[in-house]
Amino acid sequence: MTDRHQRSWPIVLRHYLAISLALHLAWEIAQLPLFTISEEPWQKQAFAVFHCTLGDGMIAGLSLLLALAAVAAPTWPEQGLVKTWALMLILGVGYTIYSEWINVSVRGSWAYNSSMPRLPILGTGISPVLQWIVVPTLSLHLATRRSKRQDER
Repeated sequence: MTDRHQRSWPIVLRHYLAISLALHLAWEIAQLPLFTISEEPWQKQAFAVFHCTLGDGMIAGLSLLLALAAVAAPTWPEQGLVKTWALMLILGVGYTIYSEWINVSVRGSWAYNSSMPRLPILGTGISPVLQWIVVPTLSLHLATRRSKRQDER
């Protein structure tokens, strides 16, 4: 393993987490009208956005770390990026579907507005599922691209 490989994966991980948090925050704010919390006072909405963004950050980090531990090549991200990305998505989307079901249908911790499009059969909101496809994909792409640019310097 070269020095460049030893340096690049921690940098990618740090960039991924920072980008992911920023994008999850933006997504949480954008999808707020799809949840009944949007009818509550702004303080409750702000707390919900903050709370959900922190949870998103933990899920994003854990999904990537589990994927790295399971399938990443020693020279990741230069090699094995697609396998890591695919497993990370499976973990993130799988947890999201479970979490939405448990919190909406079982616990009643939050609820969807009638404007939330839902997946057939499962009834899971489409916005949270798309969030866990789009945000991790874009975050990992931007983090690895940024790392490559730094390595070229």
